[in-house]
Amino acid sequence: MALAYDDTNIFARILRGEIPCDTVAQNDHALAFRDINPQAPVHVLVIPKGKYVSFDDFAAHASDAEIAGFTRLCAEVCRAEGVGLEDGQGFRAITNAGPHGVQEVPHYHLHIMGGRMMGPMVSRQG
Repeated sequence: MALAYDDTNIFARILRGEIPCDTVAQNDHALAFRDINPQAPVHVLVIPKGKYVSFDDFAAHASDAEIAGFTRLCAEVCRAEGVGLEDGQGFRAITNAGPHGVQEVPHYHLHIMGGRMMGPMVSRQG
Protein backbone atom coordinates (compact mmCIF):
# COMPACT_ATOMS: atom_id res chain seq x y z
CA MET A 1 0.00 0.00 0.00
CA ALA A 2 1.51 3.33 -1.06
CA LEU A 3 1.54 6.25 1.31
CA ALA A 4 -0.44 9.22 0.00
CA TYR A 5 1.43 12.49 -0.38
CA ASP A 6 0.64 15.01 2.37
CA ASP A 7 0.68 18.60 1.07
CA THR A 8 1.03 19.91 4.64
CA ASN A 9 4.42 18.27 5.32
CA ILE A 10 7.24 20.63 6.22
CA PHE A 11 9.16 20.12 2.95
CA ALA A 12 6.06 20.90 0.87
CA ARG A 13 5.69 24.07 2.93
CA ILE A 14 9.37 24.95 2.35
CA LEU A 15 8.92 24.44 -1.40
CA ARG A 16 5.90 26.80 -1.35
CA GLY A 17 7.95 29.44 0.51
CA GLU A 18 5.82 29.24 3.66
CA ILE A 19 8.80 28.21 5.81
CA PRO A 20 12.31 29.57 5.24
CA CYS A 21 15.34 27.35 4.74
CA ASP A 22 19.09 27.82 4.43
CA THR A 23 19.36 27.10 0.71
CA VAL A 24 22.60 25.54 -0.55
CA ALA A 25 21.58 25.08 -4.21
CA GLN A 26 18.60 24.45 -6.42
CA ASN A 27 17.57 23.78 -10.00
CA ASP A 28 14.29 23.30 -11.83
CA HIS A 29 13.68 19.91 -10.22
CA ALA A 30 15.26 19.92 -6.75
CA LEU A 31 16.18 22.03 -3.74
CA ALA A 32 19.11 21.53 -1.37
CA PHE A 33 19.23 23.13 2.07
CA ARG A 34 21.01 22.72 5.40
CA ASP A 35 19.43 20.42 7.98
CA ILE A 36 18.14 22.38 10.99
CA ASN A 37 19.50 19.68 13.32
CA PRO A 38 22.81 18.70 11.68
CA GLN A 39 24.32 15.35 12.62
CA ALA A 40 27.67 16.08 10.92
CA PRO A 41 29.70 19.17 9.96
CA VAL A 42 28.09 18.92 6.51
CA HIS A 43 24.43 17.91 6.61
CA VAL A 44 22.40 18.97 3.60
CA LEU A 45 18.98 17.72 2.56
CA VAL A 46 18.15 17.40 -1.12
CA ILE A 47 14.46 17.18 -2.02
CA PRO A 48 12.68 16.92 -5.34
CA LYS A 49 10.26 19.73 -6.14
CA GLY A 50 7.65 17.15 -7.17
CA LYS A 51 5.28 15.35 -4.82
CA TYR A 52 7.09 12.10 -4.01
CA VAL A 53 6.87 10.32 -0.66
CA SER A 54 9.95 8.10 -0.77
CA PHE A 55 12.88 6.96 -2.89
CA ASP A 56 10.93 4.08 -4.41
CA ASP A 57 8.03 6.41 -5.25
CA PHE A 58 10.45 8.89 -6.86
CA ALA A 59 12.36 6.20 -8.78
CA ALA A 60 9.14 4.66 -10.10
CA HIS A 61 7.17 7.80 -10.95
CA ALA A 62 9.48 10.79 -11.52
CA SER A 63 10.27 11.85 -15.07
CA ASP A 64 13.74 11.31 -16.49
CA ALA A 65 14.32 15.07 -16.24
CA GLU A 66 13.34 15.10 -12.55
CA ILE A 67 15.63 12.16 -11.77
CA ALA A 68 18.54 13.70 -13.66
CA GLY A 69 17.96 17.14 -12.09
CA PHE A 70 17.81 15.68 -8.58
CA THR A 71 20.91 13.55 -9.08
CA ARG A 72 22.92 16.37 -10.63
CA LEU A 73 21.99 18.67 -7.75
CA CYS A 74 23.27 16.04 -5.30
CA ALA A 75 26.62 16.04 -7.14
CA GLU A 76 26.69 19.86 -7.09
CA VAL A 77 26.09 19.86 -3.32
CA CYS A 78 28.90 17.36 -2.71
CA ARG A 79 31.31 19.53 -4.70
CA ALA A 80 30.15 22.81 -3.15
CA GLU A 81 30.35 21.42 0.40
CA GLY A 82 33.82 19.93 -0.18
CA VAL A 83 32.86 16.34 0.61
CA GLY A 84 32.95 14.88 -2.90
CA LEU A 85 35.87 12.60 -3.70
CA GLU A 86 37.41 15.19 -6.03
CA ASP A 87 38.16 17.55 -3.12
CA GLY A 88 37.14 15.84 0.10
CA GLN A 89 37.26 12.62 2.02
CA GLY A 90 33.78 11.38 1.15
CA PHE A 91 30.25 11.52 2.46
CA ARG A 92 27.26 9.42 3.35
CA ALA A 93 23.99 9.69 1.44
CA ILE A 94 20.98 8.41 3.37
CA THR A 95 17.28 8.24 2.66
CA ASN A 96 14.63 6.80 4.95
CA ALA A 97 11.34 5.28 3.83
CA GLY A 98 8.29 4.39 5.89
CA PRO A 99 8.01 3.33 9.52
CA HIS A 100 10.78 0.69 9.45
CA GLY A 101 13.11 3.20 7.77
CA VAL A 102 12.20 5.78 10.43
CA GLN A 103 11.06 8.34 7.85
CA GLU A 104 10.02 11.50 9.70
CA VAL A 105 8.82 13.66 6.79
CA PRO A 106 6.65 12.06 4.09
CA HIS A 107 8.45 13.82 1.22
CA TYR A 108 11.40 12.06 -0.43
CA HIS A 109 14.66 13.55 0.78
CA LEU A 110 18.30 12.56 0.68
CA HIS A 111 20.66 13.44 3.52
CA ILE A 112 24.20 14.26 2.36
CA MET A 113 26.43 14.08 5.42
CA GLY A 114 30.19 14.46 5.74
CA GLY A 115 33.07 16.48 7.06
CA ARG A 116 34.08 13.76 9.53
CA MET A 117 34.31 9.97 9.77
CA MET A 118 30.68 8.86 9.77
CA GLY A 119 31.08 5.61 11.74
CA PRO A 120 29.13 2.39 11.21
CA MET A 121 26.14 2.43 8.87
CA VAL A 122 23.66 1.01 11.39
CA SER A 123 23.85 -0.56 14.81
CA ARG A 124 22.70 -4.08 15.44
CA GLN A 125 19.63 -4.42 17.56
CA GLY A 126 18.40 -7.83 18.73
